[in-house]
Amino acid sequence: MNDQVNLAGAIPATPLLLDDSGRIDWARQRALLRYYLDAGVDGLAVGVHTTQFELHDDPVALRELWTLVRDEVSTADRPVTLVAGICGDVPQAHAEATVATELGFAAALLCSSGMAQVTPEALLQRARAVGEVMPTIGFYLQESVGGVHLPDTFWSELVDVDTVAGIKAAPFDRYRTRDVARSILRSDRWDQVALLTGNDDSIIADLVTPHRLDVGGEVRELRVQGGLLGQFAVGTRAAVSLTHQSLECGDQVPAELLALGQDLTEVNAAVFDVANNFAGCVAGVNEVLRQQGIAASATCLSESERVSAGQSELIRRVRSEHPWLLDEEFIAENRDRWLNA
Repeated sequence: MNDQVNLAGAIPATPLLLDDSGRIDWARQRALLRYYLDAGVDGLAVGVHTTQFELHDDPVALRELWTLVRDEVSTADRPVTLVAGICGDVPQAHAEATVATELGFAAALLCSSGMAQVTPEALLQRARAVGEVMPTIGFYLQESVGGVHLPDTFWSELVDVDTVAGIKAAPFDRYRTRDVARSILRSDRWDQVALLTGNDDSIIADLVTPHRLDVGGEVRELRVQGGLLGQFAVGTRAAVSLTHQSLECGDQVPAELLALGQDLTEVNAAVFDVANNFAGCVAGVNEVLRQQGIAASATCLSESERVSAGQSELIRRVRSEHPWLLDEEFIAENRDRWLNA
């Protein structure tokens, strides 16, 4: 089953666009998807953190969004891998995965939101249950936005579940990212499980860095296959270009690429509201799209998710300083077509 899931390349974590009243803005959501497809994305993740976990409280709306994504992607001239963010304990997660499978999604990103207890045992039980429906992707989410610290023993057990197709490492921590990589390398399934970066603060570094480990006299090498990232929800065309450059350069990494990686980290600091411990990270993604004219509002489902004081100005600054990284020209040239098609 896993060999049918292509997790390589650039996979934006798709935002949910609302109007000022808090209703889903379906026209602009459709325009956003057209932007992503024209930008050349390799996949889309929907129902994840930037889609706003609160959406999972409304199964009808969640299904409508997944259906819209399925329908728009069906018009693409190339394969686009669809990843469904799955929340809740086993009954909810199993039900969501069943719907996602019916709609043609290829894999489930296992999000901890909505679980009664986020323990290694509960996460493993849920991974096995959802794996009965579709391939799964483990998710190491940073603690500042709701994740928990998980020991390397957990990742070793998860990798050995034969329906696990990949792991998104997003702890924003080099030590913990290495824990995940080592757990994959130690497993007999080490060449069957994709490592994806979700570390929006070190995207290019993750994409170009090999992980090596001597296992019983065999030196194994693991490379990140792609990025499943909230940062890729903005500046998506540039993200696709940078991802492909990074994956194709092998051991000869150009200094210019590393320099662009540092610029991208600076952009991410504004978008994800690092100055306020990521409080405005979801709203910040929507604020970029609002300033660029794709979204009508940065409003989120939760009143606690909002743009922080000074964040809009900081976003304007990085848009001015790094226009290529945020697709300024590309969006200006195509925005009306996406909105009116």
